[in-house]
Amino acid sequence: MSSVPSSTAPIALQAGEGEALWFLGSLVTIKSASETTDGRVAVLENYAPRGGGSPMHVHRREDEWFYVTEGELTFWVADTSLSLTAGSFAFGPKGVPHTFYAEAGGARALVGFAPMQFEGFQREVGEPATERVLPPPLQGHPDMERLLPIAERNGMVILGPPGPPPGH
Repeated sequence: MSSVPSSTAPIALQAGEGEALWFLGSLVTIKSASETTDGRVAVLENYAPRGGGSPMHVHRREDEWFYVTEGELTFWVADTSLSLTAGSFAFGPKGVPHTFYAEAGGARALVGFAPMQFEGFQREVGEPATERVLPPPLQGHPDMERLLPIAERNGMVILGPPGPPPGH
C-alpha cells in the first residue's frame, strides 16, 4: 500500500477532549479546527440548552452540516424548517441563510464546516469554558453590534437574532 504525503497530522480525540468554549449560551468543543486540518474541515460538538442556537447567518465560503446526537434541534435553511432528532442530519450550503435552536431539554450535535474559517468567530465571541457544562444562561439576545464586525472578519454575515427567521 502506498501512502500519500500530507502536511496534516492525524487527529484522534476522546470524549471530553478538545478546546471547550462557552459560546452564545452553549458549550462548544472544537474537535478539529483549521490549524489541525490545513483549513479543509472542522468538526465541533455543540451542546445547547432549550432555545439556544445561532443567529440567522450566511457563510460566504463554508458549507455547514449538523448531525444531532441527543435531543432535538429545529434547523432553518432559507425558509425551510426541519425538525432534527437524534440520528438526523442537515446540510446548510454556503451562501444560503440558516440558523438552528434547541428544543425542550436542549440538544447535542456535531457541526461540521468545509472549508473552515468559523472557529475564529467562536474563539473571539466565546470564552474558555471553566467546566464542560453549559454556561450561565444568557440574559437576552447577544449584542448584535458587537457580533456583526467579528462575523464579517470571519467570513460570515449575521442576518438576525437567534430563533426562527422573521415572519415565522
